[in-house]
Amino acid sequence: MTEHLQRDLQTLSRELLRMGALVEEATNRAITAFLERKKSLAREVIDGDNAINEKENVIEEEALKVLALHQPVAGDLRFIITALKVNNDLERMGDLAANICERVLALAKTGPVPVPDNFDELVRCVHEMVRDSLNALVNRDAALARHVTDVDDRVDEMNREVFRRMKEQIKTSPEQVDAAVSTASVSRHLERIADLATNIAEDVVFMVEGVIVRHNL
Repeated sequence: MTEHLQRDLQTLSRELLRMGALVEEATNRAITAFLERKKSLAREVIDGDNAINEKENVIEEEALKVLALHQPVAGDLRFIITALKVNNDLERMGDLAANICERVLALAKTGPVPVPDNFDELVRCVHEMVRDSLNALVNRDAALARHVTDVDDRVDEMNREVFRRMKEQIKTSPEQVDAAVSTASVSRHLERIADLATNIAEDVVFMVEGVIVRHNL
């Protein structure tokens, strides 16, 4: 590996880690805003989405520059491919965090709605999946990445249960339909964040082992 390629790969890695930190913070703050009904925090997350979008552009440009200048192969090429895919998934996570905060603002205009018993576990699992997928990326840890994918089915089950509970809530308390729909929407956004964390984890396995495992773990 040439000195210039090494330097550019390190720059790309640093930018990707900064992107991950921005998105993880946005996701955590969005969850807090929802659980505590903090409108001001929700607005901060929404306003901060532009910074995530800008960082996505920076990373894409940096990755394409490395490809054009150095024509990397083997592990270096896998890293750049992974960086481009993870970059896109992280940006989409940021969008979903902003979407959750839009629901927070909508919920602030309604009365309280009972949160399903499993909602705290759903939040915890999604938080851990985001954290662990990024740690797997940083540490090139395929075992941790595979653990993230194992949790995804549980998140899917909990999301379906939230939807079922909210449907029952609408039937028994029609006056709470707006709040129940918003809560179900937040659950769906969390489930999508978990899917994207799974995508990142699968890309980490590809980067480390050179094996495509998406849809085949």
